[in-house]
Amino acid sequence: MAFRWKKKSVLPGFGLALGYTITYLSLLVLIPLAATFLKASSLTWEQFWRVVTGPRALASYQLTFGASLVGALINLLFGSLIAWVLVRYKFPGKRLFDSLVDLPFALPTAVAGIALTTIYAPNGWLGKPLAELGIKVAYTPLGVAVALTFIGLPFVVRSVQPVLEDMDKELEEAAASLGANRWQTFSRVVLPTIFPAALAGFAMAFARAVGEYGSVVFIAGNMPMKTEITPLLIITKLDQYDYAGATAMAVVMLVISLIMLLPINLLQKWSSNREQRAEKEIGEELVSTPA
Repeated sequence: MAFRWKKKSVLPGFGLALGYTITYLSLLVLIPLAATFLKASSLTWEQFWRVVTGPRALASYQLTFGASLVGALINLLFGSLIAWVLVRYKFPGKRLFDSLVDLPFALPTAVAGIALTTIYAPNGWLGKPLAELGIKVAYTPLGVAVALTFIGLPFVVRSVQPVLEDMDKELEEAAASLGANRWQTFSRVVLPTIFPAALAGFAMAFARAVGEYGSVVFIAGNMPMKTEITPLLIITKLDQYDYAGATAMAVVMLVISLIMLLPINLLQKWSSNREQRAEKEIGEELVSTPA
C-alpha cells in the first residue's frame, strides 16, 4: 500500500492560522466591542434612550457625522485628483508633494489641531483674510470639517494611487481608437477602474473622521450644542465617571457607522463588478473590430 506524504508548507496550516486569526481579532476587536455593549446594557432602556437622545447628544451626532461626511466627500473628489496628478504627470518637486500627502499620518493629531487653529484663527494667516470676507473657520462647524478633511486626505490618495499606477494605458488607447472622446474614455474606462479604490478610501476617511478627537478639539471651540463633537462628549462623561453613559453613546456611534458603511461596501462591490464587465466589453469590441 503506497502512502503519499503531503509536502509541508513553510506557512502554518489553515487550522493554526485560523486559530491565530480568531484569537488576535478577539483580543483586539471582538472582546472590547462586547465589553462596550455589556457596559451599556447596565442601563435600563429608559435610561439608555434618555442618554443617547438628549439634545446635547443629538447635536453632537449631527456635527460629527455631518462634518465627517463632508470631509470624506471632499477627499473623495480632490484626493482622486491629487492621485491622478501624482501618477500621470511629471513636474519639479513631485517627490516632495508625494511625501507631503502622508503628513497627516505622521503628524500627531494634537499638533495638527494646534496648527490648524493657529492658521484659521481670526488673526491667523488664512483666518484673517477669510474673516474679512465674512467667513469664520476656527471655532465653527466649518473648522471641524476642515480638520476632518485634513486627517482623511491620505486615505483616498493612497487607495487610488496604486490602482492608477497599475492601470493598463492600452485600455485608454483602445477606447480612443474605437472613437471615444476624452470624457467617454474617462467615464467608461478610467472611472470604473478607480471607483472601487476611491470608495474604499472614502470609507476609511469617513471612519477615521467619525472617531477623530485630537485634531478637532482645538479648532472646534467645544461649545455645547454648536461645536461639540461626540468623542468629546464621551470624554466628558468619562471625566464625570459616567461610564455607562459614555459606552451608551459609543454604542450609538458604532451602530450608525456600521449602517453607513454597509451601503458603501455594497456600492464598492457593485462598482467592481461593473469594472470587470466594462473591461470585458472593451476586449470583445477589440476582438470584433476588423484590422
